[in-house]
Amino acid sequence: MTDVFDEPTTGAPTQGGPAKGVRTKGAPAEGAGAWGQAVAAVALVAGLGIGLWALQGMESSSGPDSAPPPARCSGGEAEKESRRVSGAQLCKALNRPDLADLLGTPGQAAKTAGGSGDSVKLGNGKEIATPSAQVEFETYTVTLSATYDGHPVAGSAALLGDGARQQTVLERPAVVYADRTISIRFRLDGSDSESGPGVPARTVTVARDAKDSGGSFEVSLWRADGMVPDDAVLLRVAEKVLPTVPGWAAGG
Repeated sequence: MTDVFDEPTTGAPTQGGPAKGVRTKGAPAEGAGAWGQAVAAVALVAGLGIGLWALQGMESSSGPDSAPPPARCSGGEAEKESRRVSGAQLCKALNRPDLADLLGTPGQAAKTAGGSGDSVKLGNGKEIATPSAQVEFETYTVTLSATYDGHPVAGSAALLGDGARQQTVLERPAVVYADRTISIRFRLDGSDSESGPGVPARTVTVARDAKDSGGSFEVSLWRADGMVPDDAVLLRVAEKVLPTVPGWAAGG
């Protein structure tokens, strides 16, 4: 059985241990052999949510003891020209060379990095673009997403639970609040998957423009050891990353 943590977003599963942030919607088809089930499980996870990761250069020509180079972004390219930011662009902004330093973990290299051009379809048939990116380190996993829902950020703290804090980030309305990943377990034998609470996360949502005319960018952070991330770290990352997102200066 493989354990996978999800929410706010993604990652790739590893045999016998947890990986953060994969949204799975089922299990491999029944009737396949053990190898077929394993392949089906990997294919299923790789095709869902933001799970388009590249583990770049895991083998080094310098020898087996050499540290692998940082992961490079993969996935999330826009299918056609759009005024909206793509998952690939978000990943490029997030997977910056000094990200480990901003997280307070200098020397750590990104293990996975990827983007996705996700969207959410509402009951009325309207589809809202929610491109996103995720970078995973040994200690932290960080996600960056954009939402084009037309809703302002100001006043949303009341909808985000106790402890949500309205404030200003980069001279724009913002909300800092608590979140939690979702742990999803799926079996390679094709039996039903199981889900439950994962690890605590901290998230900051920032308006796409200073007038708060609708839509937002969101940075989320969680730790592999399950400890609650420090808001100072979260805001430090957001304040450095968000201004580098394409369209930020013009209001998204």
